[in-house]
Amino acid sequence: MGSLKNILYLIVCFFVSSLAYGQDIHWSQFSDNPIFQNPGNTGHFKGDVRFVGNFRDQWRSVTRPYSTISLSVDCNTLIVKNLGYGLLFFHDVTGDGRLKTIEVQGNISYHLKLTADSVHSIRPGVNIGVNYRQLDFSQYYFDNQYDGISYNPALSTNEVLQTDRKTNFSLGVGAIYQYYKNDRFSFTTGFGAYNLNKPNQGFYTEVIKRDIRTNIFGKGIYKLNYDWDLLPAFNLSTQGKYREFVVGSSVKYTLVNKLGHYRALYGGLWYRNKDAGFISVGMDYQNWFVGLSYDINFSKLTPASRNRGGFEIAVRFILNRFKPKKITHRICPDYI
Repeated sequence: MGSLKNILYLIVCFFVSSLAYGQDIHWSQFSDNPIFQNPGNTGHFKGDVRFVGNFRDQWRSVTRPYSTISLSVDCNTLIVKNLGYGLLFFHDVTGDGRLKTIEVQGNISYHLKLTADSVHSIRPGVNIGVNYRQLDFSQYYFDNQYDGISYNPALSTNEVLQTDRKTNFSLGVGAIYQYYKNDRFSFTTGFGAYNLNKPNQGFYTEVIKRDIRTNIFGKGIYKLNYDWDLLPAFNLSTQGKYREFVVGSSVKYTLVNKLGHYRALYGGLWYRNKDAGFISVGMDYQNWFVGLSYDINFSKLTPASRNRGGFEIAVRFILNRFKPKKITHRICPDYI
């Protein structure tokens, strides 16, 4: 049994490492990392400046934990009317070789009203990124480092290791369409394509093209009654031979929304095709939002993962630089 577990461990490590190398990063809370999802989402919110932070931790039971941190900021109409600007940074570390990916992306979008009342609108966007990758060869074990009895890290690997880092540029485009009736009845969908220039991500002399990634998403909000709303959503991503389809819904319960006070709770169930199911919870507090999710893995990796997938947290804050003045109306007596 011990040898079987070791073989399974090696297979899983290889499989997960190949996924990390061949794919862009992904998020369970895809709607809560908007400008990564589609450049058309840049500036698409009510307010002046939006700050978003995301953290994902996964595969703790398989090998070294994989962790991803993402930070973004975007704004709308602060410089040019109808233009949205955004900047996104993410840092990802995966696998035994601690494959590190650092990327900085700049996004810009333009809001086009299809009708005078803004019920129908589209927002095309462009994404330009700088991607840096580095691999730590000192974390690997080689046959030549075994002295016949045990592993000796002081022994030479006798491997001729070439460059362990790579920098490249990427280009992406996208657009979103929104039908907006009011805050409690709307629908948004979008399409994006990334890595259009197929940058070379190979560490050696061999050229390894980064596959184009496409993304289609849809989300909406539907009023159920005075306090409850339904928020269904889906997200489809394709990159080379990889496919990811997530579908599900959250429900929202508004605790208070009057006189400048706003509180709301969220809870949701989601399904990632042939991979995992996950639950999500969240809360709005004034201009703040915090969301948590946990993946339960039930793919072919279940014997190694023990159903443990990934934990994720999303934080959002929207800054309103120009707050409307409060006007207190005094009712005059009717005898005046």
